[in-house]
Amino acid sequence: MSTEITTAPAIRLLSIDFDCPDPVELARFYGEALGLPVVYSSDDFVLLGREGSPGLGFIRVADYRPPTWPDPSQGKQAHMELGVEDLEAAQARMLALGATEPPVQPHPEERRVLLDPAGHPFCISTQS
Repeated sequence: MSTEITTAPAIRLLSIDFDCPDPVELARFYGEALGLPVVYSSDDFVLLGREGSPGLGFIRVADYRPPTWPDPSQGKQAHMELGVEDLEAAQARMLALGATEPPVQPHPEERRVLLDPAGHPFCISTQS
């Protein structure tokens, strides 16, 4: 048995990245919704964030196929939960920015499922 003490390496979150057909369009949507500036941009990748904090990245994928949630044929892949004070006002804002509303709302009294312009589901929720 070893008495050597090892410490875990420091690991930090740099970004959460989403595949999409148009990184500029999806970055515009989330940048306006969350008040995040562009910190890096190329033809195939846009990163939103603030110095010293994790960011949101958007990667161009040529044959991108959006999730078909709630139909499981093309899984949702991942989704974000965004906290809000007022569901109705937040939903109206996200729809005005380009989100769409799917036909299924599992718990509409506490959260709303919306789809970003590339089809990724995300939730707005009053739960902390």
